[in-house]
Amino acid sequence: MSEFGKVWAEIAPVGRAAGGGYLRYALTAPELTLRDWFRGQAAQRDMTVTEDGNGNLFAWRAEPWAPGTVLTGSHFDSVPHGGGYDGPLGIVSAFLAVDELPRDRKVVVAAFAEEEGGRFGVPCLGSRLLTGVIAPEKAAALRDRDGVTFAEALGYNPAGADSRIRNLSAVVELHIEQGRALTVPVGVASAIWPHGRWRMDFSGVGDHAGTTLMADRRDPMQTFAFTVLVADREARLAGAHATMGRVQVEPNATNAIPSLVRGWLDARAADTGTLDRLVGSVVREATERASRDGTGVEVTAESVTGEVAFDNALAVRLSDLLGGAPILPTGAGHDAGVLSAHVPTAMLFVRNPTGVSHSPAEHASDADCEAGVEALARVLEALT
Repeated sequence: MSEFGKVWAEIAPVGRAAGGGYLRYALTAPELTLRDWFRGQAAQRDMTVTEDGNGNLFAWRAEPWAPGTVLTGSHFDSVPHGGGYDGPLGIVSAFLAVDELPRDRKVVVAAFAEEEGGRFGVPCLGSRLLTGVIAPEKAAALRDRDGVTFAEALGYNPAGADSRIRNLSAVVELHIEQGRALTVPVGVASAIWPHGRWRMDFSGVGDHAGTTLMADRRDPMQTFAFTVLVADREARLAGAHATMGRVQVEPNATNAIPSLVRGWLDARAADTGTLDRLVGSVVREATERASRDGTGVEVTAESVTGEVAFDNALAVRLSDLLGGAPILPTGAGHDAGVLSAHVPTAMLFVRNPTGVSHSPAEHASDADCEAGVEALARVLEALT
């Protein structure tokens, strides 16, 4: 078995769900187990581990926050029943790449908290806190589905922004590619599409499913269902992406008309103008339909991220360094996108043969993952 295979096998069982995929929500038992594994990997390499007060872990090859340090890494948390590569591949690859560097190179391996937003609803929460994109008091008050706040799960109030991030000379995040565009083992990212999450609360009047005439109903499920179809139509027309993959219903009874349907719209587009028009169209049509249905709709933007263009000179340099690796954009969000506003940042993608991600079917071959480690090591050596 390759060195990558041996290390990967150590974490592969952690958080695996009986129904398929992984349940590695931020700061829950499986993710905490992976954090302990992170500390163990750092100890094996005589790397100093620090926490930043926001849930992010750092393993340093030199003095913490020394000027000129290059950061690499990713995240451990998953979406519900997600794949095992999204996030952890970047951390495993980072430690293995460090093994190939001379001891004097200044590098830090990072494990960022709550990248997926699967528990507290805000993606890239750890990197947003570190860079000051979200206020620590707002982050502290975020609640999971059981009512636990982020501060309670963390064990303290988050610290917020740390100006020492500007001591980093570069950030390079390795990640499995989450589409079908990459046809060689390793590629380089050019940009991240603008994207966001909007909570849509459809309110109506709860009533009896058997005794309430159809003409007398004020059923928010009808408005919600219409909105799902509108989002799909408008995204297709705009060449964008729209998904409503999460919904909560009250009272959630088979024989009761709902009083509330809460759905989350995930929307992404190649540019900000297209994204704004897409979301605007969905909200406008949902509001008009609600007025006809006798229901209400309230829309809350929970997180919105503008277009991220990674450092072009750095991307071209890495592509050249890797023998002309393709440079391609992505519709997926990443901590690297948040960090790019503060530090020259790049991403490496490892080929995903099916393009499936956020699913148990997510996969990359060991050979491609090993190629990713070699590419990352080459990049880190050049940048440090």
